[in-house]
Amino acid sequence: MTLVKFNNKANNTLMPGFNDVFDSILNDTFFSDRMVARVPAVNISESENNYHVELAAPGLKKEDFKLNLERNQLSISVEQSGDHQDNQKNYSKREYSYSSFVRSFTLPESADHGNIEASYTDGILRIDIAKREEAKVVRRQIEIK
Repeated sequence: MTLVKFNNKANNTLMPGFNDVFDSILNDTFFSDRMVARVPAVNISESENNYHVELAAPGLKKEDFKLNLERNQLSISVEQSGDHQDNQKNYSKREYSYSSFVRSFTLPESADHGNIEASYTDGILRIDIAKREEAKVVRRQIEIK
């Protein structure tokens, strides 16, 4: 089933422009940009010795991130508020900005909690989680007799 926006402008002859008022309010950048929850996309991969988490969060600084590990739960959080001091009182529209998100991941039993490294470069937060020695894949060739 497809959700389609209802538009009954043709039948609105008693109050022309009534729908236009609500369309302009609901299509305002306040509703379209600030009320939509933005959660960064994440890529999770595994190599022979590590688990890798890459979180796309451009426009932030590495100081904005908080990484916490509790039991097997790794949490990545950011909280930002734009408090711009402006002494000019003649503005017609001024919007405060606040954004936050939390992404949490359950680490596998094979993760080495004491060996986690993180870096933030070019808008990507990279987290490398080492595997315990016993969890690493052992490869060897077996001789056929």
